[in-house]
Amino acid sequence: MITKKRKVDHIRICLEKAVECYRRPFEDLVLIHSALPEISENDIDVSCDFLGQKVRAPLIISAMTGGHPDTKKINVNLAEAAQEMGVALGVGSQRAALEDPKQEDTFSAVREAAPDVPIIGNIGAVQLRKCGPEVLEILAEMIDANAIAIHLNFLQESVQPEGDRDASGIFEALRYAARGTVPLLIKETGAGIGHEIARELVKNGLKLIDVSGMGGTSWSGVEAYRAEEAGDIESMELGKLFWNWGIPTPASIVECLSAGADVVASGGIRSGIDAAKSIALGASMTGIALPLLSPATKSSDEVVKVLKTYVRALKISMFLTGCRNIHELQCAPLVVLGSTKDWLNQRGFDIKKYSIVRELA
Repeated sequence: MITKKRKVDHIRICLEKAVECYRRPFEDLVLIHSALPEISENDIDVSCDFLGQKVRAPLIISAMTGGHPDTKKINVNLAEAAQEMGVALGVGSQRAALEDPKQEDTFSAVREAAPDVPIIGNIGAVQLRKCGPEVLEILAEMIDANAIAIHLNFLQESVQPEGDRDASGIFEALRYAARGTVPLLIKETGAGIGHEIARELVKNGLKLIDVSGMGGTSWSGVEAYRAEEAGDIESMELGKLFWNWGIPTPASIVECLSAGADVVASGGIRSGIDAAKSIALGASMTGIALPLLSPATKSSDEVVKVLKTYVRALKISMFLTGCRNIHELQCAPLVVLGSTKDWLNQRGFDIKKYSIVRELA
C-alpha cells in the first residue's frame, strides 16, 4: 500500500508543482548552423535501431508510472502514442506489481496498446539485490518487455522519509543480472552517471546506459514536497538542499561515452533541439518524460501532439546542420560553452573534438 500511494503522490506533485532543476545545461551546447545544407528536409531519415527493432525516431517515452489503478490510463495513453509514433516506451517501477499482483495490469496494458514498439520494464537496483536476478524474467514476462531498466535512485532514497539508503552489494547484483537472458538498461533518475561508474558497468557487461542527468525533474525536489505535506520538516529541507545535485546531462553523456557505453540521453530533454544536441554529443537515443505527463492524463492524441513537435524540431535541427540521418547527426559539429565546458575541461575531456568537422576525422 505504501508503494502504491507513493506512486500517486509522485504523479500528483509532478502535475501540480514546479519540480524541475533550476539550470538548463543544454543551453551550453550550440549546433553549428549550415547556411547552405544542400539537402532536402523531405529526405531526412530520423529512424534508427533500438533493442533489435526499428524505431521511427530516436525517442523513448521514459519511465513515469504504474502500480496504482489511477495510473493505468496514463500508461495506456503513453503506449497508444508510442505505437502511433513508432517510438520506444518505458514503464515505471514494477515493484508495486511484485508486492500486489492486482496491479500487474497497470503495466501489462502497455503491451496490449503498443504491440509493435520496444518496451522497457523497470525495477530499482535495491529491489534487484533483494529479489535476485530471477525477478527480471518475471518482470519481462509481465509486459513482454524487450529489456528491463534497472534504476539507480539513491539521491531520491537519501531524502525520502521512507527511503532505502543501503547501496551495498548493488554492483554484485548487477554483475549476476548481466549474465542472464534479459537485456538490461542501467538508468539513473535525474542525477547522472560519471565515467568511473560507467566504466565499471561496461566492464561487467552493462553497456546500455541511460544517463538521466541533472537538468530535468528533480526527484529530490519531488520528495521535498512530499515531506512538506507530511510535516517532515527535516526531510523537506534536505530535499530542497539537494534539489540541483548531480552530473548535468550533457556532461554525463560525455562521461559515459568515454567509458565505452551505448548512451541514452535523458534528463532535461525538453525539445527536439535538445535531442539533436544529445545525439551530436554521441548519444544513440533520447528519453523524455515530464513534458508528456500532463498530456497523458488527457488522451493519447495529446501525447502524440507533443511527440510530433519533438520529431519536427529534431528534423529541422538536422536540416539546419546538413544531416540526412542519425549517423550523420552523431558527427555534426557543435560548440560546448559555459559550465558544461568548465566541467568537461576539469574532468580532462577534449571538447575541441566536438567543434571540428568530424566527418574528416
